[in-house]
Amino acid sequence: MAKISCNVISYILKRTVDIDVILPTPTIPEALGMSDVKPSHVKPAKHPVVYLLHGFGNNQKQICGYTNVEAFCEERQIAAVMIAAENKSYVNFSEHDLFYDFIEKELPEFITNTFPISDRKEDTYIAGLSMGGYGATLHGLSNPDRYNAIGAFSAAFNLNPYTIGSGNITNDTEIKEEMDLLEITNKLLEAKKQFPKMYIACGTNDFLYDVNKNYVNNLVKQGIDVTFKEVEGYAHEWRFWNICFEKFLDWIPRTDYYADKIRSI
Repeated sequence: MAKISCNVISYILKRTVDIDVILPTPTIPEALGMSDVKPSHVKPAKHPVVYLLHGFGNNQKQICGYTNVEAFCEERQIAAVMIAAENKSYVNFSEHDLFYDFIEKELPEFITNTFPISDRKEDTYIAGLSMGGYGATLHGLSNPDRYNAIGAFSAAFNLNPYTIGSGNITNDTEIKEEMDLLEITNKLLEAKKQFPKMYIACGTNDFLYDVNKNYVNNLVKQGIDVTFKEVEGYAHEWRFWNICFEKFLDWIPRTDYYADKIRSI
């Protein structure tokens, strides 16, 4: 496994941005001859990728620091990409903080042209926790032709990007339609577009549990296929999100070259 930390000048954000990439490489068992797989850095195919979005108050480093996502990705031979999005909710926060545009336009351009990572919709997934769960759902539903599946863990589905900085993550009548998940859902239904597959998980002790339950119920009422995992005893915590990452990676509908090549590390 290679973990690559990049500090990239963004032409959309007009400044440098930190990006971490997890890229599967030969494992120790392979390198020591303890596996039937011959070690090589030559890739038989480009890797599928999951874009992982951190929560409010965190950055991309906490995802690897508090979970086993590196091991999960190495075992399943899937790449992961994490950015430092500050507390900007993965939206175009202001003219100087165009994080939505960065994620949809510049980030995949950089990733798929720099690393052996696929740009096919079938191989592209997006997931996040808390604020990142909102961001993953926002980007996934707004771009159904780009993402095959969405993962949202303890997601702040009722988040208002413009008030979260004050600690307020409740809905506001002034939230823009393009940031309102229910509005985006309705537009997809009206356009009769195919929804990305959705995996939503929340602990029953999480302060956002009712928010998640209500959002899922709304999707189900509209006939949208969604997998919802409500887990007893967990709150808004890394122990739960560690479980979520692994369950999501096992759930995603993979058809790539590496899909059935799970390996020991």
